[in-house]
Amino acid sequence: MSFKSKENQKFYNPIRRAILNYDMIQPNEKIAVGMSGGKDSTFLFEMLDTIAKQERLGFSFEVVPISLDMGFDMDLKPMQEFVASKGYELDVVPTKIAEIVFDIKEEKNPCSLCAKLRRGILYKRSQELGCSKVALGHHLDDAVETYFMNFLFHGVMESFEPKTYLSNTDIHLIRPLIYLEEKEIIHFVEHYDLPVIFNPCPVDKKTKREEMKYFVEKMGQDYPLIKHRFIQAMEHPKENDWFTQFNPDI
Repeated sequence: MSFKSKENQKFYNPIRRAILNYDMIQPNEKIAVGMSGGKDSTFLFEMLDTIAKQERLGFSFEVVPISLDMGFDMDLKPMQEFVASKGYELDVVPTKIAEIVFDIKEEKNPCSLCAKLRRGILYKRSQELGCSKVALGHHLDDAVETYFMNFLFHGVMESFEPKTYLSNTDIHLIRPLIYLEEKEIIHFVEHYDLPVIFNPCPVDKKTKREEMKYFVEKMGQDYPLIKHRFIQAMEHPKENDWFTQFNPDI
C-alpha cells in the first residue's frame, strides 16, 4: 500500500521516529514479526512490510511473519491469506501451550506462564530463521497499562522498553508502535479491513490487563494528555530519585 499524507503524519512518522530514536532496524536485517491474529500485530506487519518495500528508512530489510499455533483450534486461514497477498508465507509453529497452561498446570492466573512460553518459542524460532530482531505489536496504551500494573501490583515504577537485548538468545526485541495510541491502530485496521482473528483463549478480556485498560481509559477522560506525558516522563527521567538524593554515594 501507499501512505497518504494524513497517514504519513498519523502512522508512518511515529513509527519511523521510534525506529530511529531507538536504533531498532539496521540495513538488510531479518525482522521477525510475531503475529497473533490480533489487530496490533496485523497492523505492525502491514506497516513494516510497506516501510521495507518502499525503503522508507533509506535502506531495505526483510520481514519474517511468524505465528504460534497455541492449541486452541484457532482458524489461521485469514491471516495466512493476508500474509500471502503481501508475498510472504506465514511460518506457523505448532505448540502445546494451551494444554500446558490450562490442563497440565491448571493455572488460575495463566497469563504470566502463557506469555513466558510464547516468548520462548517465538524467540527460538526467530533465531532458527536467522532473524536478529523480533518485532512485537505493543503500543503506547500497552506501555502505560504495564507501568500502572507494575506500580499497583508490584510496587515498581517501570514499563517495558522500546528495545531490549535478550542475551540468552542474542536477539533484540523491538516495539516500533511505542508512540502510537491504540485508538489510531483500531481506526486504521477498520478503515482498511485488515483481518483480525477471534481470540479463543478462555480468559480473554478477563484479566488484570483489562482492569488497567479501563483504569487508564478513565484517567484519560479527565487528563487527555496522560499517555503523551508518560512518554515524556520515560524518555526524560530525573537524575536523582528519592533514595539517591539522600544517599549521593550510591
